[in-house]
Amino acid sequence: MGKIKDDYSCALLLTMDLLGGKWKLRILWHIINGDNRFSLLRKSIPDITNKMLITQLKELEESGILVRKDFKEVPLRIEYSILDEYKGIIYIIDDLCNFTKKYALKNKIKID
Repeated sequence: MGKIKDDYSCALLLTMDLLGGKWKLRILWHIINGDNRFSLLRKSIPDITNKMLITQLKELEESGILVRKDFKEVPLRIEYSILDEYKGIIYIIDDLCNFTKKYALKNKIKID
């Protein structure tokens, strides 16, 4: 994610800066569905590297979409959650998945 600017010509450009890329929507979807710890996210998204997951979580936290809670326990326990006002993103992700399923069906693309 690039630095969030103070001015955008349209909301879609800000959306792309906030959520664009290969991983962020997947990470948010898994967090909303209960995979809210680093180890759970790694298991749910096996093709992401540790470094990339750390980077993406940090960017989502810095943008104010995610909250990171450190329970100050041994062993280390950190959980991520989406701020309540942004939890509606699950509906947007669902709509995108429905769009993609229709596209895949029409174009004979297999989705597992």
